[in-house]
Amino acid sequence: LSLPQCQESSGINAEYGRNVRERIAKNLVEKGILTTEKQNFVVFDMTTHPLMDQAQKQQVIRKIQETLLARWVNDPQRIEKRSLALVYLAHASEVLEQAFASLSDDEYDLAMKRVRELLDLDPDTEAAKEGADEVFWGVVASFFK
Repeated sequence: LSLPQCQESSGINAEYGRNVRERIAKNLVEKGILTTEKQNFVVFDMTTHPLMDQAQKQQVIRKIQETLLARWVNDPQRIEKRSLALVYLAHASEVLEQAFASLSDDEYDLAMKRVRELLDLDPDTEAAKEGADEVFWGVVASFFK
């Protein structure tokens, strides 16, 4: 791609990402997980979506931690897909550091080692394994390629 094509393509992707974020936020507001607030940042107003209940956030953090520590199996095909998806999404959203803040140093190191193992997997190889969820691994590939 030439530079103008890249810029045009990234603009489309940015707009698509913004639309996806807006739809997700709207759905989470409708479900009572988030609320909508207007905040004034000196020059402009901005819509924010703070959490309604911190307990739900803690449940998600606990689920990620348990997936990587207490319930770890050394075979991604045997990890519950929703839990595995949470780990990949937390990484892609750059919130794993926050999710691991309450861990001891040893637990943190072990959890990060396991995240690295998951990130180092080849989604195409995983999708080709018997009994694999090809759609799941296709989505993982789209996040990290």
